[in-house]
Amino acid sequence: MLKRIFILVLFLVILVTMLIFTKLNSELIEIDLAFRTIAASIPFVFTVTFVMGLLFGLLCTATFAIRLINERRQLRKSLRLSESEIHSLRNLPLNDAD
Repeated sequence: MLKRIFILVLFLVILVTMLIFTKLNSELIEIDLAFRTIAASIPFVFTVTFVMGLLFGLLCTATFAIRLINERRQLRKSLRLSESEIHSLRNLPLNDAD
């Protein structure tokens, strides 16, 4: 619960900072993309950069989470196989050495 509140407060601080930055810097800048030049306001460029970084971070996190889910699935399958083997070994009759 505390973690969610912290994330919400952090998000609100970033949002307020972006709004203040937008209000104070409304000039246009030119961005050269090698194949095209774009004129955009500074706050728009920072917002787009922020969103692109957020999306890239989510993509990296999702990739990591998918790997963990696959590993977990494989471990569960291995555990089921081991448990079934142990169960079958327990049910074998004992052979006397005599």
